[in-house]
Amino acid sequence: MKTKVIPVTPFKQNCSLLMCEASGHAALIDPGGEIEHIEALLDEQQMKLEKIFLTHAHLDHCGAAAALAQRHQVPIEGPHEADQFWLERLPQQSQMFGFPHTEAFMPTRWLTDGERVQFGNEELEVYHCPGHTPGHVVFFSRAHQLAWVGDVLFSGTIGRTDFPLGNHAQLLNSIRTKLWPLGDAVTFFPGHGPTSTFGKERRTNPYVAQEINA
Repeated sequence: MKTKVIPVTPFKQNCSLLMCEASGHAALIDPGGEIEHIEALLDEQQMKLEKIFLTHAHLDHCGAAAALAQRHQVPIEGPHEADQFWLERLPQQSQMFGFPHTEAFMPTRWLTDGERVQFGNEELEVYHCPGHTPGHVVFFSRAHQLAWVGDVLFSGTIGRTDFPLGNHAQLLNSIRTKLWPLGDAVTFFPGHGPTSTFGKERRTNPYVAQEINA
């Protein structure tokens, strides 16, 4: 599996293109906007889009999902149903942040903890990781030791919890009980900024490394 990351929207959100080379099929994780750049990447890689996966329903992560799904006639899978509140507020989110108007939509499939999603010959495990939003999910490729964590965890910091329905204690619990057990060797793609590994964050991240350093 190949992966390409393209930062989109003024928030430089990491939209990830996951490519199954064996089948020529691809999936997008968190297409937040700038459809023309995402389409150019698909054309450049000569991949057929099969599915769209969403980690959560903040505008910069899902703003282009419905338009891309309609254009390519593909399903949207994720996030967890607890983020329905945020999807319903997409018109207000776009107005608040000065983004192009974005209509509310519902995914083809809500995801729950322990489920799996597929595209091409690839499979991703789904982990419900509330805290940044109540319905946030993380996607994990066990075969490739890669994770897409949205705004749960970043290199050197963690996701904000001061948005409506955010919960700091829940976020810390999600990281420690859902992500760390996947292993220190896992490389993760955050919603913003550079990649890192779970091992590095366990050792050095000041928000979640206290128990390691004690």
